[in-house]
Amino acid sequence: MKNTLEHIEDLLLNQKSIFNIDDLSRYTGLSKSWVYKKTASGQLPHYKPSGKILIFKKEEIDAWLLKNKISTVDDIEQEAINYTTSKSFNRGRYNG
Repeated sequence: MKNTLEHIEDLLLNQKSIFNIDDLSRYTGLSKSWVYKKTASGQLPHYKPSGKILIFKKEEIDAWLLKNKISTVDDIEQEAINYTTSKSFNRGRYNG
């Protein structure tokens, strides 16, 4: 029964577009103290409509979570192929 309720709560949470700190902590798995530190230092996008309560936009949090992607080996290899292919094409085009 508890798992079912938690599952329903998670589904409802994913439908929200605005989070309070409890919602954000549950959504991301980040501790509330960590969130407070990151908001205080200006590293986490947030709003303070009353000057005290923290509010977060899900869309901005999702974008923030996806920052600083670490490229896979495949990504790097593809970039190298694209780079060398474009250089070869440009050399032939300008010198040809």
